[in-house]
Amino acid sequence: SGFEPATLWLRVLVTILSRSHGDRNVYPSAGVLFVHVLEREYFKGEFPPYPKAGDASNDPITFNTNLKGYPDRPGWLRYIQRSSHSDGVLYGSPTAEHVGKPTVIEITAYNRRTFETARHNLVINIMSTEEFPLPYQAEFYIKNMNVEEMLASEVLGDFLGAVKNVWQPERLNAINITSALDRGGRVPLPINDMKEGVYVMVGADVQFSSCLREVETPQNQLRCSQEMEPLISCDKKFRAQFHIDWCKISLVDITKVVPVYRERLVPGTGVLPDVGEYNPPSEMLRSRDYFTDFLVTLAVPSAVALVLFTILGYSMCCRREGVVSSPFSIQLVHHSSIQKSTKELRGMSKNREISWPLSTLPVFHPVSGEVVPPLHPDNYETTSMPLMQTQTNLQNQVQIPQQQPSGTYVFFFL
Repeated sequence: SGFEPATLWLRVLVTILSRSHGDRNVYPSAGVLFVHVLEREYFKGEFPPYPKAGDASNDPITFNTNLKGYPDRPGWLRYIQRSSHSDGVLYGSPTAEHVGKPTVIEITAYNRRTFETARHNLVINIMSTEEFPLPYQAEFYIKNMNVEEMLASEVLGDFLGAVKNVWQPERLNAINITSALDRGGRVPLPINDMKEGVYVMVGADVQFSSCLREVETPQNQLRCSQEMEPLISCDKKFRAQFHIDWCKISLVDITKVVPVYRERLVPGTGVLPDVGEYNPPSEMLRSRDYFTDFLVTLAVPSAVALVLFTILGYSMCCRREGVVSSPFSIQLVHHSSIQKSTKELRGMSKNREISWPLSTLPVFHPVSGEVVPPLHPDNYETTSMPLMQTQTNLQNQVQIPQQQPSGTYVFFFL
């Protein structure tokens, strides 16, 4: 494949400690990934054996790591243990600030079956290196890996080999590994064996290859903005084992980054300088009267509140009629107007003069000429008299005598 075996890379570039043996010293390099595995098999010898043979391997063991004399670890050192039946891993990237300063990490193992503990010390002696820092750094986001899987020596070696094949540098270091959860990622659903994702930063001494630069082309930038996978020619060299999100790759040339210098304060002796004898203020000083300030502070807001309260009370109590009308009052006015109109119509209907309807005029026989008197008395109220009356109501109707059946007689009621 054109690159050295993974084991040789890990010997030079990454500090991997696969065993934990009591109080021991380790010598990681600044700017290079440091990994220390806490194996449960070793710590099982610190606890009494289980009464039943063959069950000792099932003891749940957890680890607690902290800087000696402090409750937590240094800021550059992280720890992960997926479950009480898996190994713990200490990992991180020490900085140049810690070079030459031994860091003692207390490792406490807890046996969850017997509630016993075992404690060992790990002394980390950070060494300086001439290659630190490497000028060209690339950070990859691998979607199908968890951080503890990536920290395994063989997996990390395979990834470094693939990067070397694509980049072709003379020196290549794994600088840091960070879980996607530490970058604000979400915990994946427990389906389809989904992974959390991990960020891996590597450094090299040569310019970025053309393959890595392909993600910066306008076409791939447009595809990333549309949440589409960019077209990278060297992706097939990773795809067999590592699924890389090329839209999240970060390429940094630290030689072009403007350094930010911070002035460090020189610590003093902790003793204040001698500026002479302290002279307290005299007891004859005149005390200040704050009564006027109190009145001004209290009177002005009170006056404004009183004016506002007066205006509000006048508006609500004295200006109600004609300004605001409730729906109920509007209904009362409407009902009153209807009632007045009804009374006026009734009065007008009683006082009007109406001509007699044709049914009340005299009726005569077309043959004999006999006249039938009107159907109503003179004092009958015209407004309540029906226009047509039935036979039962015709009390004053005069019957017209009928002739022989030799002829036909017709009565006309108009």
